[in-house]
Amino acid sequence: MLKRLALVLLWLSATARLTYAQKLPAAYFRLMEAGAAEVGQALNAEPGANLATLETRPGWKHFPYAILAPAVLYAKCHLENRHFHDPKMLTLAIRIGDLLASEDERGAYEPRLDSDWDTYMWLEAYRLLEDDLGEERRAKWRQHILRNAALVADDAAERIDFPWYNSPYIGTSPNHYAQYASLLFLAGRVTGNKDWVALGTRILHRFAAVEQTPDGYWGEHSRAGPTTGYDHITMTQIALYYEYTKDPAALEALRRSTTFHENFTYLDGTPVEVINDRNRYWDVDTWGQFGFSNFPDGRRYAEFLTNFFHGDNLHMDWLGRLSQDALYYHEGPKQPVPQDRPQYYYQMRIPAGIRKTGPWQVCLSGITDTQAITNQYYLDRQSSLSVYHKKLGLIISGANSKRQPELATFSENIDGQVYHLPLSSRLQMSDERDRLSLAYNTFFADLFMPMPSDRELTFHWEIVGKGTPPKEARLTVQLCLKSGEELETGGGKKVIVGAEKIEMGPHELGGWIRHHGWTLKVDPSATLVWPVYPYNPYAAAPEKDLKYAVGALSVPLRLKPERGHYIRPHEQTVEFTLRAD
Repeated sequence: MLKRLALVLLWLSATARLTYAQKLPAAYFRLMEAGAAEVGQALNAEPGANLATLETRPGWKHFPYAILAPAVLYAKCHLENRHFHDPKMLTLAIRIGDLLASEDERGAYEPRLDSDWDTYMWLEAYRLLEDDLGEERRAKWRQHILRNAALVADDAAERIDFPWYNSPYIGTSPNHYAQYASLLFLAGRVTGNKDWVALGTRILHRFAAVEQTPDGYWGEHSRAGPTTGYDHITMTQIALYYEYTKDPAALEALRRSTTFHENFTYLDGTPVEVINDRNRYWDVDTWGQFGFSNFPDGRRYAEFLTNFFHGDNLHMDWLGRLSQDALYYHEGPKQPVPQDRPQYYYQMRIPAGIRKTGPWQVCLSGITDTQAITNQYYLDRQSSLSVYHKKLGLIISGANSKRQPELATFSENIDGQVYHLPLSSRLQMSDERDRLSLAYNTFFADLFMPMPSDRELTFHWEIVGKGTPPKEARLTVQLCLKSGEELETGGGKKVIVGAEKIEMGPHELGGWIRHHGWTLKVDPSATLVWPVYPYNPYAAAPEKDLKYAVGALSVPLRLKPERGHYIRPHEQTVEFTLRAD
């Protein structure tokens, strides 16, 4: 009874703290002001700059996104918006739009990657400012916007009845296909093109009513698991569609999406990486926060995410999406989200779940999926565990990779072939402990994760041998080591982590590692290799920047045949203790 009362008091405390966070949409307007001012200064400093020049600036890859900030500041009537009908904002938006029209005339706009995303921002600004553009400029903008929107019409139409809106079928990512549909949908509404409205409506309704999984995500490679960051992009298109149609299926999809994203977000606002099959890391998201704002907890979640943004050095895509959020934000009461609670756990229907206990967040994934052999962008679902600490950040990364079994949670060498993907899995979560089971060809492994204390988290793997042992098998944990900081071991070693290679065997490690404010007690047979550069799907090659490297902490599996025993229970136990110093 006392424990329950304490949890209620902590929940009420979290609710009270909501009033002190940055309020929305006021925070959006402040960020947009800062971003618009920076853009104006840049244009004044280089009055003849074209898109190619502007987009060489760090974070300015999608410069056309900048048009929406001054457009919304000028057009949005709100007590917190100090720039409503400010002629300076109108002038800045027109200046950007004229630049886009000029660049499109000389063929420099559309060849840029994902220019249809930019066209949406331009279209939205046109819609807001149409009456203030003057006849000649209005006609010119409209002509260029419609020309670019038309470029995706055939691609959208020819895929409409494909079996699934996943990459193996539609030949692009679902987030792109949803973007095609929403661009055509809105362009059709603005210009009276009923065919485009009908096409966009049909696709977006199917995304909401059919394509989304019960767990609230849109699978990109397949429905087996999420591509978390890009899922925000797909959700944004459904949210935009809902703003204009009030389709009940879209609202239900937004509800499921809000639940998914708010549960699988770390305390620093970044998405949980272990369940992601495309990206090892992702920024705090600005995409689609207005979609979350249809719900009290979603408004708090949007507020939580926005608190991580500041007015200096905003990326252009952040600025554009925050402006979209401000434009469509739904004000109302707020409710606490998982990050506000002292503890919570959430388990999906697929074998993946997350638990927060005090400062710790632990995510377990037993997602199994097919490999995308010829597609450079989809990673192998080879990792199973991530551990995050509120003050220390991500300590154990569960990020996936591609053709890189040295970073897989488990690997086995059978007749010279290395296998590193689980065949089957099961996740069981309870108040006592969590259990993740992973089956491979020659063994299965049970991860047991009891509830941690404020300072210490313990877990262990139970290995059960199966049939003929492999030539070699190992368990690997990806450690997030920080360049420039000291690493100390139980074997008396002290080194500064940097670009120089580190290889430590059991004697050098001596049973424990201390680094960046944490100490990890490891198996006596463990070895450590640093730096290991993970696969970058955008380069189809290993990362080059040291900040993306990880340390591979490996423990060999001791699998031995036993006559008369195909299954060999409790063949090996591998224990870990992680302590926040």
